[in-house]
Amino acid sequence: MDRLSAISAFRAVVDHGGYAAAARAVGRSKTALSKAVADLESALGVRLLQRSTRQIALTEPGRQFHARSVQLLADLEDAEAEARDAQTNIRGQIRLVAPQTFGETFLMPVLGEFLAQESEITLDLMLTDRFVDLVEERFDLAVRIADLPDSSLVAKRLGDMQLVLCAAPAYLAAHGVPSAPAMLAAHRCIIDTNLSQPRHWLFSRKGRSLRVPVSGRVQVNSANAAREMALAGIGLALCPDFVVRHELAEGRLVPLLNDYQTAPRGIYAVYPHRRHLANRVRALIDFLARRLGGALGA
Repeated sequence: MDRLSAISAFRAVVDHGGYAAAARAVGRSKTALSKAVADLESALGVRLLQRSTRQIALTEPGRQFHARSVQLLADLEDAEAEARDAQTNIRGQIRLVAPQTFGETFLMPVLGEFLAQESEITLDLMLTDRFVDLVEERFDLAVRIADLPDSSLVAKRLGDMQLVLCAAPAYLAAHGVPSAPAMLAAHRCIIDTNLSQPRHWLFSRKGRSLRVPVSGRVQVNSANAAREMALAGIGLALCPDFVVRHELAEGRLVPLLNDYQTAPRGIYAVYPHRRHLANRVRALIDFLARRLGGALGA
C-alpha cells in the first residue's frame, strides 16, 4: 500500500462528502478510492468511516486521523513549495479570495498589471462576500475588511475603510435630513445584508456608542446595489467610503450625520501562519501594498 496515496484518498473522500464526489474531484475511480481507504483502515486496525448507501460519516478515530492528515498533507505541500521557491523565478498558481465589491473596485484594475510583471504566475481569483476558511478551502491569500480576531492568520494591512451614511438630494428634499441617529427610525433605510449588523447601524460620538434599529423597503447583499438604490432615491444607505466616493464628490449623494462616526475597519491581506509563504504569494502581497496603499490610506 502507498501510505501517502491512501491518506490523500481518505482526505478527499471526507472533504468531498463521499466517494463519487471525491472521484470526480481528484480524477480517480470510486473503486480505487474505496480500496485505498479500506487498505488504510486495515493497516491502522481501526474503522475511519461509517458507510451507508447514501452517505459516509467519520468515526471518532477517523475524525482525529482526518485532522492530522490535513496538517500532514499541508506540511508536505509546504516542503514542496519551499523546494520550488529555491528557484530564482517566481512561478506557480496563486489562489486568492476577496470581497465582491472591493475586488471589482480595487483588485481587478491592478491584478492585470501584476500578471504582466510576473509572466509565470497563474491566478485563481474568487470574489465572494461569504466567509472562506483559507485552510479548508485551500486558498493561499485573502483580502478581508474586518477586525481580525483569528490568531491563526497573519495579516498585512493594506488600508482602512469607513462606512458613510448617505442619500440622494431628491430623497432628502422629500423626506427631510436626519440630524441624529435616533431619527433614522422615521426614514426608509436600504438594508445591506453584508454588514455585520444589517438592521442595527452603529454610530459613536464623543466616546458614546449608539446602536440604532433601521428598516426599509429594500434589502440587498451588495454595497454597489445599496449605492444604486440610494442614487434612485429609495432611501438612506450605509456604504463603504470607497463605494460612494465619486458620487459624494459629484454631489449625487449627500453625506449625513457628519458629527457622528462609524467604526473604521482595516483592509488586510491575510494568509494562514502555519503554511510556508511561497515567494509568489509574498510578491503579490507586496504588490498590493504598493499599488493600493495610497488609494486606501495605508
